[in-house]
Amino acid sequence: MARKCSRTACSARPTVTLSFQYNRAVVWIDDLLDEADPHSYDLCPKHGERVTAPTGWHLEDRRRRHSHGFPDRIAG
Repeated sequence: MARKCSRTACSARPTVTLSFQYNRAVVWIDDLLDEADPHSYDLCPKHGERVTAPTGWHLEDRRRRHSHGFPDRIAG
């Protein structure tokens, strides 16, 4: 079964996973996990870009950024 965005009434395919830890007051956004985790939320691009942390919490964006295809080292 294909995974869907965790937001109510959104059937878009997720691209990120949101998780949090209350005792540390931190929210993480990661690239979509390989398997669904019942303690996390899978979000589509639209909802993933709108994530904000509650007041007093810290938001950590741990997604890998899109590569532009440039090698780490230029041959020459």
